[in-house]
Amino acid sequence: MTEQDGKTAHRARVRKQRPSLRLLVADLYRGTDPVTVGFRYFLLGFDLVTVAYFVTVSFFFDSTIWEIDVAIGVLMALDVGARTWIAPRFWRHVVRPSTLFDLIVVASLLMPAFESLAFLRILRAQRIAVSYQVLGHLKHLSPWLEEKELAVRAGLNLFVFVFVMSGIIFVFQHRGNPGLHTYADAVYYTVTTLTTTGYGDVVLTGTWGRLLSVIVMIVGVSLFLNLVRAVLRPAGIYLKCTGCGLIRHDRDAIHCKHCGTLLNHRHGSV
Repeated sequence: MTEQDGKTAHRARVRKQRPSLRLLVADLYRGTDPVTVGFRYFLLGFDLVTVAYFVTVSFFFDSTIWEIDVAIGVLMALDVGARTWIAPRFWRHVVRPSTLFDLIVVASLLMPAFESLAFLRILRAQRIAVSYQVLGHLKHLSPWLEEKELAVRAGLNLFVFVFVMSGIIFVFQHRGNPGLHTYADAVYYTVTTLTTTGYGDVVLTGTWGRLLSVIVMIVGVSLFLNLVRAVLRPAGIYLKCTGCGLIRHDRDAIHCKHCGTLLNHRHGSV
C-alpha cells in the first residue's frame, strides 16, 4: 500500500468514526433505521398539513396570516436547502421540477411581491405525488396503498392540476369577469369543465380565457380519465423477480413475464 493509499484509508476511517454534518443530514433523508424513517414521515406529515392549510386559506379567507406564511416558508427553505446540500449532483438536483416547484413555493411565502402567485403553493402537493421513496415506505404498512398506488398517484396529479389551474384562472379573470369573484368560483369552473358538465353559469372571457378553457379541457380531461382508468383497471403488484429483477407484475401472475421465474406471492383471480 502506498503512502497516498494509507492517507486515504485513514481519512475514510476518521469519517466513519466522526461523520460530517453533511453525512448526518444525508442519513436523515436516506437512512433505513427507525429514527430516519420517522423523520421522513414527519416531512410527509408536514407536507400534508401545509397543503391542507393552503387549500383552506384559498377557500375561506381573502388573505393569509403572514406569520404562518413566514414560518412555513422558513421550514420549507431549510428542507429544500438540506436536500440540495446532500444531492450527489448539485445542478441536476436544482433543475429538477420538484426543486423548482419548492423554490417557487418558498418565494411565494417569504416575498410579499409573490402574493398574487400564492396559488402556486399548492405545487407542494406534487412532491407527495412523485415521492416514490415515501410511498415505498407507506406500502409496507398499508397493503391497500400497495394495491391502489397508481390510483393514488393519478388522484394526486388531478388534485394538483385542479387547484393550480383554478389559481391561474382566478388571477387572470377575477378582475374583469363578472361571473368569477372568488377562488371557489374558479375551482367550480375548472371541475365542471374537466368533467364535461359545463353548466354555463361561469364562462371565461377574452382570448386568454378561451385558451385557459382549452387547457382545462385537454389536460384536465386526460388526467380525469387517467384516474378513472387507474381505479377501474386492476393494478399490478410490486414484487422483485429473483431471476431478472423485474419489479412490477400482474396481480394474478404466477411466473415472471420476462424470464419465467416462479413468483413467490399470494395471488388470486381478477
